[in-house]
Amino acid sequence: MGKDKNGSFGWLLSQSGERKGKFTASVLLAALSMLCGIAPYYFVAKTVRMLLDKSTDKGTYITYALAILALWLGHSLFHALSTACSHLATFHTLAVIRKKALDKLARMPLGDVISKPSGSLKSTIVERIDSIETTLAHILPEFTTGIGAPVIVLICVFCVSWKLGLAALITIPLGVVCYALMMFGYEENYARTVKATKELNAVTAEYIRGIEVIKVFGKAQSSYEKFAAAAKESAASFVDWMRKCNVYMTFAMCIMPATMLTVLPIGGIMAMHGTISAADFITVIILTVGLIEPLLGVMSYSDDIAQMDTIVSEVRVILDAPEMERPSALNGQINGGEIVLKDVRFGYDEKEILHGISMTIPEGSFAALVGPSGSGKSTVARLIASLWDTKSGSITLGGVNIKDIPLDDYNDRIAYVSQDNFLFDMTVRENIRLGRQNATDAEVEDAAKRCGCHDFIMGLENGYDTVVGSSGGHLSGGERQRIAIARAMLKNADIVILDEATAYTDPENEALIQRSVAKLVAGKTLIVIAHRLSTVKNADCIYVIKDGLIEEQGSHEQLLENNGLYRSMWAAHISAREGGAENV
Repeated sequence: MGKDKNGSFGWLLSQSGERKGKFTASVLLAALSMLCGIAPYYFVAKTVRMLLDKSTDKGTYITYALAILALWLGHSLFHALSTACSHLATFHTLAVIRKKALDKLARMPLGDVISKPSGSLKSTIVERIDSIETTLAHILPEFTTGIGAPVIVLICVFCVSWKLGLAALITIPLGVVCYALMMFGYEENYARTVKATKELNAVTAEYIRGIEVIKVFGKAQSSYEKFAAAAKESAASFVDWMRKCNVYMTFAMCIMPATMLTVLPIGGIMAMHGTISAADFITVIILTVGLIEPLLGVMSYSDDIAQMDTIVSEVRVILDAPEMERPSALNGQINGGEIVLKDVRFGYDEKEILHGISMTIPEGSFAALVGPSGSGKSTVARLIASLWDTKSGSITLGGVNIKDIPLDDYNDRIAYVSQDNFLFDMTVRENIRLGRQNATDAEVEDAAKRCGCHDFIMGLENGYDTVVGSSGGHLSGGERQRIAIARAMLKNADIVILDEATAYTDPENEALIQRSVAKLVAGKTLIVIAHRLSTVKNADCIYVIKDGLIEEQGSHEQLLENNGLYRSMWAAHISAREGGAENV
């Protein structure tokens, strides 16, 4: 366990970068603070000796008093500076770790990210990393003073009387036994609190995200019971653990600092027999009064250090997770924009979804992916968008395997819009500008106009400066979708992938968006996934996917002639559309 702790602490220091020097400064300042805190005992002992000798040298008394005051001020000043240095370095280190964790999520396959509960990831990256702050900021200065001061004081006591020095240490083994009993079963108890806290975070996030469904379908009671059970277990995991520890902790805190229980009787006997002078006896009493208190402060961090080790392990699980296989620089040259999938196989966990997909999408063409729900259409699109890596087979762009293209370079060539679009809690303008950070306000508004967003945006409270709320919650699904399309169009990428991108729009706006998209993607490669077959009947090639395989491919007319799955889907589509028109 100790090795792991040292490894965790060393790893944290390695993340501090240029701020590591502040940790060093913190230790040096803590050492100065410690010396300033110990030195007054020397002058107090000297003063006691003078009093016992009935000295009336007022000048010396005043000098000693001023020295004690100056040392006390120095102790406070150096302690404050030491703490300031350690906190500055700690906050920087935690910021670096958080940034690395978020950057890592962007480089991980999407499946690995979404397979983890969002509440659990949020808990690790926000609360769990934040909880390291107290330990990391205080461990270096506190350990320096907490261990250094008692050692120096004990050396001084042994110099006066080795017998009383040993007497002052008698309570330590008894206290350590109590601490050991308190720590019994620590790993199991702490693991329970971690599991319970993560479960509570996950259930809370699920409850909040699904509140609309819960209310509509009358599941408030059952859903709340699940949340209440998670909250109760989280509280119980801590309460039960603390209840087990209270008695042992109380004994340890009472016994260890009680050095006078042994020093006073043993020292009194020695003074009665003349083996120690009264002045030396009083000096030892003064020195040993606070001998153990700093050690208790150090020992109080044992639980924090163990927690820090667990948290660092969680963070490193994220940072050490497999990344998408991408080089840092492009080797070779991309010739054109043709996309070729060759015998692509992919699955989630152990279940294979795609069973050898092969297709060629020429540069500047319009390709459509259609098929029953769950057939693998979106999976193909996400693989082309490089959100996942293929299990086997290859995807090439311009003759170069996309795994050989740097992720940022490839992402610059792709604009991806899914049916579940996410907007950040920012203004409409800033959400659209995410497509191209250096776009001007005029370019943002022009993209919005072309995608049929401008009118409804101007109808919002503050127009383009309206904050959309968390996940775009202040807007309707169709409004969010149109803003996401405007964002993708502003990016002006070579390849545009629309995964049911008009699913939430009404027919009038869908027609407007499709006309806008047609203009904006002129000369670009367009890949569309659609259930409304009328939206893709003009595609250069339609791929019909069923059960992870390409069932048919060809133009709309060719597929109708084949009398296969596509024709039956088209017939169902026409029937549904005409039936809907009649009902209207």
